[in-house]
Amino acid sequence: MNAPVNLEQLLPLADHHHLDHLEEEAIFILREVAAAFERPALLFSGGKDSCVVLRLAEKAFKRRIAGNEFSGKLPFPLVHVDTGHNFPEVIEFRDRRVEEMGERLVVGHLEDSIRKGTIRLAHPLESRNGHQTVTLLETIEEHRFDVLIGGARRDEEKARAKERIFSHRDSFGQWQPKEQRPELWNLFNTRIRPGEHFRAFPISNWTELDVWLYIARENIPLPSLYFAHDRQVIRRKGLLVPLTDVTPPEAGETVETAQVRFRTVGDMTCTCPVESPAANAADIVAETLTVTVSERGATRMDDRTSDASMERRKKEGYF
Repeated sequence: MNAPVNLEQLLPLADHHHLDHLEEEAIFILREVAAAFERPALLFSGGKDSCVVLRLAEKAFKRRIAGNEFSGKLPFPLVHVDTGHNFPEVIEFRDRRVEEMGERLVVGHLEDSIRKGTIRLAHPLESRNGHQTVTLLETIEEHRFDVLIGGARRDEEKARAKERIFSHRDSFGQWQPKEQRPELWNLFNTRIRPGEHFRAFPISNWTELDVWLYIARENIPLPSLYFAHDRQVIRRKGLLVPLTDVTPPEAGETVETAQVRFRTVGDMTCTCPVESPAANAADIVAETLTVTVSERGATRMDDRTSDASMERRKKEGYF
């Protein structure tokens, strides 16, 4: 019987040529954004994809001192839309990471939109994930951002796969799939009229596996939720719903403790973990090699409402 493979020992020996290519492409896109727009910003939620984009931005615009330490500042602020229902561990990580880097963080609070009356909830425990669009567009208008850099990838969801690297948004913040601009030979049309803006996705051509390989190679810090931990959960409609103040058990449901990790982190009302013993990035790479369901399909309750739920939200101005 063959001995089990120690992936953590093999990772340094792996052929990373494709990662080098993806990194080079992403850095090129980031520098194109900085050159083409006057008021760019980088969406930073503390999630794994935004952490990867943040590392790529460091490589694009900062001077490396030693190892993974960089000096200087990014040529744009970081932006996060806080729903008020984010996991506390992620918010703590976000603030600590921004402080360590000495960068500027702009936070749009969904609670502010509720107080202004631009968002009205049907009930207090309603998922706020879809409502982020309003707060995001208000934040863009307030700070006059003309492009937002995001960590969306084409393999996440069908609607993501329809979008270009440079995604044009009209004066209402809306995405029109049939009016996207061609991107032949890495030539990007970034012209906008007053009130319009762009979303730019440097890791659009990456997969979940690529992201985890890069995290392992670059030793990128992440919130602890991404790694195996014991958590109280409720089994509901094929998902593990985390027990929180905004996701209490329903009548007849049983709360149990399971060893889980999160493949993606978002609003607590719609983000679910998966059972896993993976304690580090190398373990997660091994798991990712065998999964057959996308991270959104496996962990997001809001994307199960209909096949077109993501596309509808994106047309309204969602991330």
